[in-house]
Amino acid sequence: MKKVLSILLVLVMTAALAACGTGNNGNSDNTTKDNSANNGGTGNGGTTVSEGDNTLTVWCWDPAFNIYAMQEAEKVYQKTNPDFKLNIIETPWDDVQTKITTAASSGDLSTLPDIFLMQDNAFQKNYTNFPDVFTDLTDSGIAFDSFAPAKVAYSVVEGKNYGVPFDNGTGINSLRTDILDQAGYTIDDFRDITWDRYIEIGKDVLAKTKMPLLSGQAGSPDLIMEMLQSCGQSLFKEDGSPNIVGNEALEEAINIYTAMVKEGILIEVNDWDQYIGTLTNGTVAGTINGCWILASIQSATDQSGKWALTNVPSLNDIPNATNYTNNGGSSWAISTNCKDVDLAVDFLSKTFAGSVEFYETILPSSGALATYLPAGDSEVYAQPSEFFGGQTIYSDITEFAGKVPSNITGVYYYEARDAVGTAMTNVVGGANLESELKNAEDTIKFQMGQ
Repeated sequence: MKKVLSILLVLVMTAALAACGTGNNGNSDNTTKDNSANNGGTGNGGTTVSEGDNTLTVWCWDPAFNIYAMQEAEKVYQKTNPDFKLNIIETPWDDVQTKITTAASSGDLSTLPDIFLMQDNAFQKNYTNFPDVFTDLTDSGIAFDSFAPAKVAYSVVEGKNYGVPFDNGTGINSLRTDILDQAGYTIDDFRDITWDRYIEIGKDVLAKTKMPLLSGQAGSPDLIMEMLQSCGQSLFKEDGSPNIVGNEALEEAINIYTAMVKEGILIEVNDWDQYIGTLTNGTVAGTINGCWILASIQSATDQSGKWALTNVPSLNDIPNATNYTNNGGSSWAISTNCKDVDLAVDFLSKTFAGSVEFYETILPSSGALATYLPAGDSEVYAQPSEFFGGQTIYSDITEFAGKVPSNITGVYYYEARDAVGTAMTNVVGGANLESELKNAEDTIKFQMGQ
């Protein structure tokens, strides 16, 4: 969560892609703070409206990003439905999770809003645990085929759609072109390469410039998870059982990570703030992360024109390996407590799932890149980025998003992720890989009651 909060703080502070301070501070008349302190209530102004008054209640977090997007979506929809209103309640993700759990556990869903935001990696777990909370949107008419397939897959359970995709977490390989130039490389040398080639170039860049290519938080398996998704692999099998021991893609990913640390190509730091610092103070030559990291990169205004981005490296000898991945993101859900499902569906269909104009509007101020594929063809998305040397980064990233393989998050995604993070840390420290993966799988099986 600290990572998310740090990202959003940068979004508020920075300009261009991350310029979020353009008069939208989340305190507009139709936004209220949720002060219900995790008690399952809806806070100030949080009572779901009665049927027929053309108003929908929404739970989401971050005034500069998600709330701002909802406010702009309201304006777009009001062009065809002037009396429409949103009652947006600022609700941190942890509170959303707690309130859903409380409502479902008590059997009283009346405290839920009409629409709420759900982290993608938590969608499968929440639906599995609380299926009565989510409205089936499969036959609603929402154009799911207009989104990147991997993004849609996060909110699909047993072939049915329960979420409308929003923000883009597509993986990017961002690099300092001035440092690459010193070592005799360009961004083109990193396009469509394998991790073996990445390490080879990384050694050369380090030798010539004394600059590592990457940094990361010690113990965080983010990069490992990105490597897995790049070939459609997961920590779980289709039947929900753990896929850790014998997972060749996972073994390859941890071996690559360990090799980069030992070679000095990747430096580990203690926390998120230090990680961001390595990018903004010129400690490293690049980063591989979800595209939301662009906001943090661009906070270093003195580095404008010195960055470029391309797709990520692929695993070396793994079936279905690609140069595309994802890290993070969220989707909108309609609760079964919604008093006007038709209105909620129509609203989402004509904004988040149907309006290029909407995505063009929110991009400059929030940096909210779409997984809505038609937006990638818009003139706004085709505008060159001065910070990234004139590269059309928005349309490039949208193209990448359409090529990201789907994977299985599983009900115990976060537990498995943490266990693999511990295994990774121990392997970097010299422990046996097979033993550590066995320990990780045993940990997950215990938590699953197996």
